[in-house]
Amino acid sequence: MAKKKSANSSSDSNRAKADPAKLSPQDKKTLGSLTGLADGVVDLAHKSRAPHMDVPSRSLSNARYNKTKRYIEMGNNTTRRELFNLSQAKSYMQTLLVSSGCKQLIEEGKTTSIRGLYYLLKHTIDGTKEETFNDQAESDPIIEDVEVLLNALREELHVYASNRGTMVGNIIINDSGDEIDCSRMGSGGYNIPSIVEPEVVQFVKCSAKFILHVEKDTVWRRFNEDKFWRKHNCILTHGGGQPPRGVRRLLHRLHNELGLPIYCVLDNDPWGYYIYSVIKQGSINLAFESKRMAIPEAKYLGLRSIDFERCNLSNSVQIRLNDNDRKRAKQIANYPWFKDKPKWQKEIKKLLDNDFKLEVEALINKGISFVTETYVPERLEEQDWLD
Repeated sequence: MAKKKSANSSSDSNRAKADPAKLSPQDKKTLGSLTGLADGVVDLAHKSRAPHMDVPSRSLSNARYNKTKRYIEMGNNTTRRELFNLSQAKSYMQTLLVSSGCKQLIEEGKTTSIRGLYYLLKHTIDGTKEETFNDQAESDPIIEDVEVLLNALREELHVYASNRGTMVGNIIINDSGDEIDCSRMGSGGYNIPSIVEPEVVQFVKCSAKFILHVEKDTVWRRFNEDKFWRKHNCILTHGGGQPPRGVRRLLHRLHNELGLPIYCVLDNDPWGYYIYSVIKQGSINLAFESKRMAIPEAKYLGLRSIDFERCNLSNSVQIRLNDNDRKRAKQIANYPWFKDKPKWQKEIKKLLDNDFKLEVEALINKGISFVTETYVPERLEEQDWLD
């Protein structure tokens, strides 16, 4: 009897595993796009035409700055990928393989990392010594190709990157069914996930008036320890340097869905300028996602090139520019969204004239909590920022 019960349990378990996952409306939409891609291949085959797909080009030449929308967007150029072209056959098959892997994830209600997807799909093709992917550097660009083909976020394909970013403040969210009060997260804060779409993260209650985004964890810790977010009724975030997609997407949602202004506190160097540019206008590499990530209304609070004199800092906090810094600063000055802004041209010229850069942590030279108690509050009160 026990044996029979065990067999039945095993059978029940197998049936449970075979049951399809409950799909959200977005899952159904994405699954439909994936199926449509496959149907297109079949349709061409039935018409005795060479299977092919036209993949939107993610090159620099196909990205442009839209002055009306105020963000970088992808152009209309495409690259044809054909099965019967020897130079394109492998990438064509890899594109369909990634699409198939994403379809499997959605149907099973599972997610995986970009590296996990690489291992899920990596195998030796029967009858050959050829691998589907030689390394992850081959699969990552194909994932982005599938994104642009389907006009879908990677996260909507159930693929995520590692978490890097933290949030604390006067907001309550629901994350995968768990209600989280971000004002009660202690010293560590809420770890911002890679997938922050409405199906995963919902905003339950928010009393915050704005978002302060800082560049690094070390600066975020100072603001959190000093309870800046409580004193000034805000949400405090960081992205561990250049913010990953999950952080940018969450900031975009907080700004557009809750109407929260975003102020950035970043290092006074070309890298800090670039991080602000990515948050504000989007990036060339991800131009196809700008409409869901870029925040044209974001403001640059500091550090500024005038802060060395304005804050009366010691010479010892200066970090000399190197040749790469100077080259990068000049490139950024020529970005279309900075080129016609006198205040930004003055800012970058001052950086180059100074011939040194400053980290936000340099403000500790004026006191451990100078940045939280004086610098940022004064800039906010005076509305002293760059746009």
